[in-house]
Amino acid sequence: MLRRSTAVRIRPELDDYELSQALTDIRAPHQLQGFGADRTRPAWQPVADLLDATGTDWDRRTHRVSVLSRVLSPAAVDHWRNYAPDSVDAVVMRACVQAVRAAPGSVKEVGQAQTSCVRAAHIHPGDPAALIALLELMRERGLPTRRASPIWREIIRRDPGNRGAHHVVLRYLSPRAHGSVSDVTTFAWHAASHAPPGSPLALLPLAARAEHFAHALDSGGTKALGAHRIWHEKAAASELDLALRGWFHTAPAPHAAAVSDLNMLAFALVKARWLPDAARVFQRLGPHMTMFPWDTMEDPVKSFTYWRQRTGAV
Repeated sequence: MLRRSTAVRIRPELDDYELSQALTDIRAPHQLQGFGADRTRPAWQPVADLLDATGTDWDRRTHRVSVLSRVLSPAAVDHWRNYAPDSVDAVVMRACVQAVRAAPGSVKEVGQAQTSCVRAAHIHPGDPAALIALLELMRERGLPTRRASPIWREIIRRDPGNRGAHHVVLRYLSPRAHGSVSDVTTFAWHAASHAPPGSPLALLPLAARAEHFAHALDSGGTKALGAHRIWHEKAAASELDLALRGWFHTAPAPHAAAVSDLNMLAFALVKARWLPDAARVFQRLGPHMTMFPWDTMEDPVKSFTYWRQRTGAV
């Protein structure tokens, strides 16, 4: 169980302490600004050590690579590659950094990132991380979902229940992106119904409903006015029951993005006014907040804090 506190914590690493330490080490040379900075380890070394320790835990590796690829500079990865040319982790990390940086870039940059991701996937045939980074890049660039299908099939061949990959596809099929309410709901229920007990994929239908809710609010007009009714539909109750019974109450093994899923579940329970269940979720969650889906409310942090206190979790 996560430690309880009254202070709200919003961190991309969520509650991953080892990842948090690596991020601190990466930033340290910049913060020292010359005061002993030349005696610190190179920026890539904490990443190399962390990924080596992560091993083949693809769920946690996916989360860590995703966070690190948004912090580590291309120069640091190039230095790593030069120092350790045989490092598979360096190849994967370089591809993921390229994919992140290519999202707002040119067609040429996207092509180079795609080549790097495919090459990294070939070099490390069990690891889905580079392919998930490529899938995210394709989503952000608005490429047709049919072009992403081969990437998706290879990802689930490597790691069928990968939570991060499923959430990338969920955002891809969202009405806020390149799909529809029907698309995202069908995908979510199919994945959840085929997942084993204790899998975080049991929360996908709720995540799809949150995408529907956010889309309704963004649409304005009568859709926005009636958006809150989305959480009181009969299907919403079935989704909440599945999330509670199929994941929350199964004492599942911790997964890397459990904090994100607990936030999603707490939010949905609050919106549906299942407050006793929400209290138990908040108690497990502690102070760790994610912006989505709370950012669909006027003041996300205030809303999170209010409901955490109202349910008696603090």
